[in-house]
This record gives sequence, C-alpha cells and structure tokens, in this order.
Amino acid sequence: MALYEPLNIQGLEVELGGKKVVNNVSLNVESGDWLSLIGPNGSGKSSLLRAIAGIIPALGTVNFQGSDLMQTDPRVRAQIVSIVPQIPVVPPRVRVIDYILLGRTPYLGRGFQPTQEDVSLSLSVMEDLNLHDMADRFVTEMSGGERQRVIIARSLVQQPNLLLLDEPTTALDMGHQQEVLELVDQQRKRLGLTVLSAFHDLTLASQYGTSMALLVNGEVTQSGLPHEILTESTLEDIYGANVSVHNDGNRVSIVPKRGNRLKGNSNSNDMG
Repeated sequence: MALYEPLNIQGLEVELGGKKVVNNVSLNVESGDWLSLIGPNGSGKSSLLRAIAGIIPALGTVNFQGSDLMQTDPRVRAQIVSIVPQIPVVPPRVRVIDYILLGRTPYLGRGFQPTQEDVSLSLSVMEDLNLHDMADRFVTEMSGGERQRVIIARSLVQQPNLLLLDEPTTALDMGHQQEVLELVDQQRKRLGLTVLSAFHDLTLASQYGTSMALLVNGEVTQSGLPHEILTESTLEDIYGANVSVHNDGNRVSIVPKRGNRLKGNSNSNDMG
C-alpha cells in the first residue's frame, strides 16, 4: 500500500440557499482508511462529499497528499478525487466501455479523444470488476448491481487516491449491497485508496468503515471507531430509534426493536 499523508479537513463550511448545511467540519482520515459518514436525513453528508470533490463551493481547507484541494486546479483535483454520486447521470444508449472511459476525461489532451492506453486501462479495470464481457451492453439496460459496478469502474479509471461514495448501495438488494461494498473494499486495499462514504444503513457503515463520523445539522458531533459511536443511547438521541446494538469487535449490528416509537425526532425514519 502506498504511503501518503492523511486526509486533513479543517473548518469546512458549505452554504446552500442561504442555509449553512456544513458547519465548521474538521476531520482526519489516515491514508488507506475508510471513513463512514452517518447522520439523519439533511445532516450534511452529501454536501460534505460534494464540497470535497469540488462540485459545490465551500470554505475551509482539505489537505491531501501535501496540497490543499480547495486551491488545486479542477483538472488536477479530478485526477486525485473521484466521487460516486447517489443518483448518477447515465446518458441513454451509452455502452459500458464508453461510459467507463468518461473517467479518463481529466487526463485527455486537446481533442478529448481517449488513447489506446486509456482504453487498455479501462479494460483492465473492467476485468478486475468482472465486467469484461459487458463492454458493448447499454448501461441503462443493466441490473442495479451491474450498473453500480460500472459506475464504480468509471471512478476507478480516474486513478484517484481519494474515493468518495454517496450512499453507494441505495436501491440495491442485500446481496448486491454486499457485492458492491466488498468490491470497493478490495480495491481500497489493493490500490491504497482512502475512502469516504455516506451511509444510510448504519450496520453497513460499521461493517465496512474503519472509522466513523456522526453529522448532525451539518456538524460533526462524534468521531472514532464504529462501536464507540453506534450505541443504543446515541441512536435513541439522534434518530429517535428503539434498537438493540450487538458488538462483534469493532463491527456493530443494529436490530430494530418493536415498541412505541420515540417522539420528538423528525428524522426517526432515517435508520434504513
């Protein structure tokens, strides 16, 4: 695994529509680690990831590999950071190989035509992700799990060192959720990627994240190991959830309990 400096976020702030949706967020993520971002709906998880990727304007510093990404040329930033959005835009009638090649855009020269090297890299990534026999299929005609693998492949051909995932398993069944997250974890370990992922499902957030941060109203209220954050009292306070928490080392499983719903928390439906 390549040895790089950790990701250091200091005082990150995002304002959208006159409202501060990310408020003075500071986080440290060791190189090659996977940080799971959790929090109720509207807590700022997606905005935080989009700010790091440079998709929306933000204040603060995001230091990674010795430079502040906030001050980095967008083309260079796109070679360092890749994001898998919650709802990717997939053009109609685009083939898998052509969609994956879009990930090479930050490297293309004048004319924006991919080289044979770009094609070879894309085919190699497709082989790694078991997409080698799907090059000519249309992305919009694939199953949810297959399509998510294609979207991740597009991100990986950017050859990023920082991979951002916004709810990567939304709308996938349990089997495809595991397939996609195992795939990301394998690539993280093989390539030395640093991963930040927003999660709706707290059990999955614990199973795959090596560390965790809880966002509430745009602020990080807790950060640390999953078993330190995912406690019954915290989930009751933040989500208004009646659950049992089962610890297996640093990994946590959360089981909803029948009973009266707790009152006074408008975000209590965000347990997934």
